[in-house]
Amino acid sequence: MAQEQNIDSLCINTIRTLAADVVRGANAGHPGAPMGCAPLAHVLFKDYIMANPKDSHWPNRDRFVLSNGHACALQYIILHFMGYKLSMDDLKAFRHANSLTPGHPERKHTDGIEVTTGPLGQGISNAVGLAIAEAHMAATFNKPGFDIFNNFTYVIMGDGCLQEGVQSEACSLAGHLKLGKLIAVYDDNHITIDGDTALSFTEDSMKRFEAYGWHVQILENGDTDIKGLHQAIAIAQKVTDKPSVIKIRTTIGYGSLHQGEETVHGSPLSEDDIRQVKEKFGFNPDEKYVVPQAVYDLYHAIGARGEKACKQWYDMVEQYCQKYPELGADLKRRLKGQLPNGWENVLPRFTANDKEMATRKCSEAVLTKLVDIIPEMMGGSADLTPSNNTRWKTAVDFQHPSTHLGDYAGRYIRYGVREHGMSAIMNGIGAYQGVIPFSGTFLNFLTYAWGAARLSALSKTRVIYVMTHDSIGLGEDGPTHQPIETLALTRATPNMLTLRPADGNETSGAYLVALERDDGPSVIALTRQNIPQLEGSSVEAVRKGGYILEPESDANPDVILVATGSEVSIAMEGAKLLQQKHRIKVRLVSMPCTELFDEQSRDYRVSVLKVGVPVVSVEALSTFGWQKYSHAQVGMTTFGNSGKYTDVYALFKITPEHVAEVAIQCINFFKKEGSVPHLFAEFSPAT
Repeated sequence: MAQEQNIDSLCINTIRTLAADVVRGANAGHPGAPMGCAPLAHVLFKDYIMANPKDSHWPNRDRFVLSNGHACALQYIILHFMGYKLSMDDLKAFRHANSLTPGHPERKHTDGIEVTTGPLGQGISNAVGLAIAEAHMAATFNKPGFDIFNNFTYVIMGDGCLQEGVQSEACSLAGHLKLGKLIAVYDDNHITIDGDTALSFTEDSMKRFEAYGWHVQILENGDTDIKGLHQAIAIAQKVTDKPSVIKIRTTIGYGSLHQGEETVHGSPLSEDDIRQVKEKFGFNPDEKYVVPQAVYDLYHAIGARGEKACKQWYDMVEQYCQKYPELGADLKRRLKGQLPNGWENVLPRFTANDKEMATRKCSEAVLTKLVDIIPEMMGGSADLTPSNNTRWKTAVDFQHPSTHLGDYAGRYIRYGVREHGMSAIMNGIGAYQGVIPFSGTFLNFLTYAWGAARLSALSKTRVIYVMTHDSIGLGEDGPTHQPIETLALTRATPNMLTLRPADGNETSGAYLVALERDDGPSVIALTRQNIPQLEGSSVEAVRKGGYILEPESDANPDVILVATGSEVSIAMEGAKLLQQKHRIKVRLVSMPCTELFDEQSRDYRVSVLKVGVPVVSVEALSTFGWQKYSHAQVGMTTFGNSGKYTDVYALFKITPEHVAEVAIQCINFFKKEGSVPHLFAEFSPAT
């Protein structure tokens, strides 16, 4: 036992001294939390977490999330110890440009990182999604004698995480769902950037978690009580009908001259302080980046343990496939990230003779077809199910079986009024493997969820945001609910697709694109009001982002109208006025996705938005950004108004008549100028 205690102490103190060196080497970062959390992280990985560094995407691995991502030196060090693709040179490059050790953990960037954390509260919320996905996959695939999915999700979180609202939303839902394989460890070090938490955070957070329905434990000494850490985690593992949280009192910067103070939170330790830390823990103060071989040996054994479990799992899956060939084939397909053969053939097709329909209803029709052929699609809504039309008629709710409201095999999640939590949870579901999440709210409330939505893009996670009530067209609810600036934000965000379909065919095309892309989120913006099915619209053309909807009678239009969503039909009526009343030749372009249009070759783009021809854009949202694609804009420059949607459109002059008026003004202006500025410079490359 003494020898085991010695190796534990050696590993913990190696983490502490190495964290001090790593942060000092970057001259930036957070040494305090890694030094304080070293014991609990060591116990987690040494005795509980099952993972395989040689197969970091093994589907049944335990998931570890560092919600207080500023402490990432801790995670990088342990990944290095275990043998992930993270060398000592990578640790020395901590926070350096283009390194594998950025200032906060990034999914798909560093081997072994499950989710992108840093903005506080996101990690624990992602972990709820990971636990939901595990429970769902287990209920879907597990059979007697074949526990294909039974992994735990472990989280370390800090005081800052518990103060963020998104955490409260997600943890409240986790308690309701009784996610027994979710275990969170709360690093209670009483320090934030401003100083002691007594300044602003004096609630009894564990009573709050008890009220949420979590199992709660409190450990007073997280600095040295290794036995207590073991016992607490072991107890949490045995609680199967509740998520667990363990509050552990630690000392931030343990060993530093300034331990327990905010000065060790966000700044490197001084060289003199690091020297005395090393002396205190029995290390040579003249040496840097030291890892004793015994530490490597122990952590390599942890990795070998995971490697053995991984091999046994794959062997079990082969036996499972022999006994349950259909389920086994579906399991393997989903884990490879492959969609079912021919899935796109079920997408609904519409003609101009079909009845007018809101695109939110078109979306419902599309989803109803897709969920049957793509069983990994898992949907939900932030308490707007009847408005978002995200629930299909045969859906079963994802609920703990004890509630008799559904079961864990269910694929529809009732998120409640929790837009931010919903989006963060979806990021976790999407990161798990084998599940594709989609969920809805009003487009205006995407900004409630923006912290998580931005991370969907940054972490390259396939998440589908079904956003209804997409413009001033929602009418009577007024400007508090009418999005104006939202799509300017989503279009400005890297690695995020913004899709605003004009009818049923383009709605099918929006889902086609969103599902084909597995490395980022898509925002599908849908109407509340009915709009016509358009002649010339195309499912496949959405892949181009923009296309000619009504080719003009010859190749030389006088003006081009480009529009999105519900305004395409308005632009179409405006084009008829121009053609019939003024004998003006018009090209009508539908632009469901500007980002996809930007990806096309310059030749294609200028074939659609012809050089030398005035272009007028029409969209019932902010005109910001449309200057890239048009010379004049019909749209919103103020917030909206409350009233019947037809009256609101008329109030803001988003009408066929005004579209025609602006087009004529634009033509006349450039005739007087003598030329029309190019929208795409000669050197402009496809993105």
